[in-house]
Amino acid sequence: MAKSDYKGNRKPNSDKNKNNPTGRFRKKKSFSKSIPPNKRKAPPKTNTNPDEIRLNKFIANAGVCSRREADTYIAAGSVTVNGKVVSEMGYKVKRTDDVRYDGRRLNPEKKEYILLNKPKGFITTTNDEKGRRTVMELISSSSNNRLFPVGRLDRNTTGLLLFTNDGDMTKKLTHPKFGVRKIYHVVLDKNVTAADLKKIQNGLELEDGPVQVDEAAYIQGSTKKEVGIEIHSGRNRIVRRIFEHLEYKVTKLDRVVFAGLTKKDLPRGHWRNLTPQEVINLGMIK
Repeated sequence: MAKSDYKGNRKPNSDKNKNNPTGRFRKKKSFSKSIPPNKRKAPPKTNTNPDEIRLNKFIANAGVCSRREADTYIAAGSVTVNGKVVSEMGYKVKRTDDVRYDGRRLNPEKKEYILLNKPKGFITTTNDEKGRRTVMELISSSSNNRLFPVGRLDRNTTGLLLFTNDGDMTKKLTHPKFGVRKIYHVVLDKNVTAADLKKIQNGLELEDGPVQVDEAAYIQGSTKKEVGIEIHSGRNRIVRRIFEHLEYKVTKLDRVVFAGLTKKDLPRGHWRNLTPQEVINLGMIK
């Protein structure tokens, strides 16, 4: 037997070690009974409502700040829900609640911006009672949120069309006072005379008032049937009406620039998300 089995001159207790032939000490078993996993008490269930969202997440989704910063604003009493100040952490709200930060109502959806290169044959509306094809079909896979077109393009007009759920941005890009820049490539049924081009450059008086064109010029390398026109006006069918006023028929109309956005690397009928820098640029329009 090994020396480690002895303690001084004492012999190991044979009775105690009868069931432990090595003579080594074993850990005492705990007297507490273990509870089988299937009999353990489950944590109390919390009632979750899919229509509810934490207030700090609501604020973050609205693009105000991060969730952590939102908690600070909530604690400071800067947030109201349905007209009442809420300073409770973890407070939940419904997406339909009137949530305001410093008096400004917030939209809980993440803001999205989709740019489409519209083809012919689609009307710019979210729904058509006559069953005609709409631009919404073309961006149906772009987002789970409900997006709306910014402005309009005629059924037979092609080119850039922006979609978003950002109401403030939509107002800015469609309000006349902001003068959002738009450039069109126009193809006519006949050559545009130099005199008529000059009239367009100087501005025309239409049936609903004067219209001012920022720039108009022949398309370089093409015939005089093709003209580029830059305009800020958002009046209905304004480009077509300018040329119709001078007795030209527009056979093709393509919007190639909208609010600084271009069709580069965006084929007809396709869409893409705006880059963060493009969104910043739109927000800087004044």
